[in-house]
Amino acid sequence: MAQLWGGRFTSNTDQEVYDFNASILFDKRLLTVDIAGSRAHVKMLAKQNILTDSDKDAILAGLDSIEEDVKNGKLVITSEYEDVHSFVEAVLTDRIGEPGKRLHTGRSRNDQVALDMRLYTRNRVAGTDSLIHTLLETILKTMEENVATYMPGFTHLQKAQPITLAHHYGAYFEMFRRDRSRLSDLFTRMNQCPLGAGALAGTTYPLDRAYSASLLGFDCPTRNSIDSVADRDYLLEYLFTLSTTMLHLSRFCEEIIIWNSNEYQFVELDDAFSTGSSIMPQKKNPDIAELVRGKTGRVYGALMSLLTTMKGLPLAYNKDMQEDKEVAFDAMDNADNCIHLFTGMIATMRFRKDRMAASAMNGFTNATDAADYLVGKGVAFRDAHKIIGELVLTCIDKGKSIEQMTLAELKEISNVFEEDLYEAVSLETCVEKRLTAGAPGKGVMNDYIKASSEYLASEKALVDPLFG
Repeated sequence: MAQLWGGRFTSNTDQEVYDFNASILFDKRLLTVDIAGSRAHVKMLAKQNILTDSDKDAILAGLDSIEEDVKNGKLVITSEYEDVHSFVEAVLTDRIGEPGKRLHTGRSRNDQVALDMRLYTRNRVAGTDSLIHTLLETILKTMEENVATYMPGFTHLQKAQPITLAHHYGAYFEMFRRDRSRLSDLFTRMNQCPLGAGALAGTTYPLDRAYSASLLGFDCPTRNSIDSVADRDYLLEYLFTLSTTMLHLSRFCEEIIIWNSNEYQFVELDDAFSTGSSIMPQKKNPDIAELVRGKTGRVYGALMSLLTTMKGLPLAYNKDMQEDKEVAFDAMDNADNCIHLFTGMIATMRFRKDRMAASAMNGFTNATDAADYLVGKGVAFRDAHKIIGELVLTCIDKGKSIEQMTLAELKEISNVFEEDLYEAVSLETCVEKRLTAGAPGKGVMNDYIKASSEYLASEKALVDPLFG
């Protein structure tokens, strides 16, 4: 058992207790950020004349060798060590001797853990933002190609009004754009360095916390040493943002699953993003979309788990907080993987534009426009609403759409109808005359696409200041 403590104890920890307490199996992924934090800490100690330059150089060389050997597989992180921090310090001391024992001067494992998790999370936030930026580029490309691809818009899963595929995709563009803004806000808010907070009350060593923060790419040190080690609200924010992003992905996937069904046939998924059936040879299943939808609950679970863990903890650090890592790592990995695979799926998806247009034509999505036509002829809207309701009922009885009705049949419903109704209720007219901000009309959509392109060009993906 490699431990960072023991002088206070007269016997060894029970093996089962040690295993229960250990975190090495999941926090070993923090190795890179742990070593980065130790490098900054050692440089600061030497700057403050707390360590000699020779000790600093020995420690830095030793840290470099550990990182390189782990990367190349020459050194394996094993359960012999309680956590990644004890692994680094123990191996370092084995390699360089006495200077390795000075690495931890002026530092607690509490602020070390807080730093590692913040550094790791900051890097993952930047990575998620980059994935969503790529997703938005893919959505925008589909919008550019489908400004005149007509389809039904839905409410209550019933056909409502005609829109375009570009307009529909634009709704998701806005959702994911807001997800990016949440990540950007979080990135700024969390970019404070807890190193130097000690266990909870700082230290008597003359540390230069601002210098340590600058070496690690933070804007400044944290302002309260207790808060530095006692909270994980930045991680909760990240999990909330991942949950919201997964919510948006899941809704999108649900629509793709519906569009891919035999009843709709709006889209055809690429073979690379589909699977077959072990017994039914005709099947082509939207498994990626279904799995993204399913994994959304898993990310939600991580958020609820950490909220529950933190809700009753007194200040400052408590061992309960070790439970932040496994669920958070799982959520980060699954969310990023889902964003990546979803992007590939929609980039290769083919649209049945004829089916989309036919569905809009046969679903009375132009009924509101027919009522507006009557209003334009002087009919009060409430009366127009009633007339068109009767017209739709007649169309259903005859098995026709509004535009398939003859003028004579239309006049049986209302003498106000004239030949110009047919142009007024065409899909193109219904869509193109909607020119209010945010509507699907071609002019509005082209302006929106141009503005969205400028946004993606100006709002580049976040970059981690330490790891790039």
